[in-house]
Amino acid sequence: MNIESIKELQQNLSSLLGVSGYEEEVRNFILDEIEKKELADKSWIDPLGNVLAIKEGATGQDRILLDAHIDEIGFMISHIDKKGFLRFVPIGGWDNRILLGQSVILKSGDGQIFHGIIGSKPPHLTTVEERKKVVDILNMYIDIGMSSEEEVLKKQINIGTIGTLFSPFAEFPNGMVRGKAFDDRSGCNVLLHTMMLLKEKEHTDTVLFNFAAQEEVGGYGAITGSYSLKPTMAIAIENTTAADVPGIKDSEIPVYIGKGPAITVADKSIISNPNVNRRLIKNAELENIPYQFKKPRYGMTDAGKIQASRRGVPSTVVSVPCRYIHSPTSLLKLKDILETVRLVLAFIRNLANVK
Repeated sequence: MNIESIKELQQNLSSLLGVSGYEEEVRNFILDEIEKKELADKSWIDPLGNVLAIKEGATGQDRILLDAHIDEIGFMISHIDKKGFLRFVPIGGWDNRILLGQSVILKSGDGQIFHGIIGSKPPHLTTVEERKKVVDILNMYIDIGMSSEEEVLKKQINIGTIGTLFSPFAEFPNGMVRGKAFDDRSGCNVLLHTMMLLKEKEHTDTVLFNFAAQEEVGGYGAITGSYSLKPTMAIAIENTTAADVPGIKDSEIPVYIGKGPAITVADKSIISNPNVNRRLIKNAELENIPYQFKKPRYGMTDAGKIQASRRGVPSTVVSVPCRYIHSPTSLLKLKDILETVRLVLAFIRNLANVK
């Protein structure tokens, strides 16, 4: 594992289109990686669309679940007007302030990708009062350059067609990269690199993997995946808001770019299990892995669903810090992904012998 392999996989994962409920590209890519590199003893796709995998341990009794969601926020076409403009509804949580003028990609019924632009009433035709207000999604449309409803339908773009905002992957200075869907393809990157490294070393406990569907609309993949895999403890690997930017007080910054993986103590969906966190912290300190705490109680993750599975699963969250998540232009530091992999591996090996 090195920064180059982290970057290459991040770019590949980021470029895939996988809006909640329509994650086929992502899950097929991940399952192919697992199978062609023989990264698990067993791997399969469940009825909801999760990619599940098991790496058997040598002698341990614990079953450690690592969860990262494969879906991204996006939109669904809700109406096609006579002039070929598309109305849409959001899938997942968008910030309406950033939508106007954004580039989008759509996937037609036969798999073709179409590019578009989000528009609304032109500013030259609005009143001063109208320009002071955030435009409602109901008053936005997508322009894909077509001139009629018939032309759109012939391209197999219809009500129910999905898409998302688009920004190409790019490298920034200081080991930073920009791209779409880092939430949570960063977590998928961590899980795949963890699997690659576990292939090289024997581990005591069985490690379970859920590349989970539909997190952004309710954590449904985490519910079904954790039920099937029967973990005794779990870590959701996430991408979380690094608000270390101008205008934010230090006390309000959940996490920081470049300070390593963030361990959650509490968010809106979970009070993290103290024993699981203690195992993370002790092993990080033993192996000199940088880490930080995510300030409570921002965000929600799959861990909130996993902890309530069956009789209950001691759970926590480890996140890769990222600026501008839930936008087309997320920004993170590749070294933070690498250190997250190191932390997860340290937890699995548990050389600190934390029970």
